Amino acid sequence: MFEKLFLLVKNNAGAAVVNNPIIPVKYHEAVINEASSSIIEVLKGQMENGKLKDMIKYFQHPGIYNNPLINTTVNKFANKLNNYYGIEPNEAQRIAKDLIPPVMRKIMEQSGQQNADFTLSKLLSLLSGNCNYDMNNLLGQLTVA
Repeated sequence: MFEKLFLLVKNNAGAAVVNNPIIPVKYHEAVINEASSSIIEVLKGQMENGKLKDMIKYFQHPGIYNNPLINTTVNKFANKLNNYYGIEPNEAQRIAKDLIPPVMRKIMEQSGQQNADFTLSKLLSLLSGNCNYDMNNLLGQLTVA
């Protein structure tokens, strides 16, 4: 699934990364990796910090695009661009805003589909260490609460 996330980011990285003269070609793959890992780190952090219910709400209401989850991911990715690739903070923010929200929207949109790559239960299972716990049961309990 993480490979599919990487491909999703890569497929959306055109204007923000691949066609951006600020990012040297030799760093394209690494920057796409940084974007993918930023998404994973923020989602995993939500679970680890007891904000699972907020995360589920975010995925159940994909119209909520101005969400702290997206903003946190944008900021995390922008910081990586600035710290590891020397991209100025304003430009790093612009790149992150061009890439992260569209990818997060696609993940959200797919999360509600039964056979999608990014169903919420698959995503939660992987983020929790791929445990065998039935995430569908947990999701059912949390959506009622």
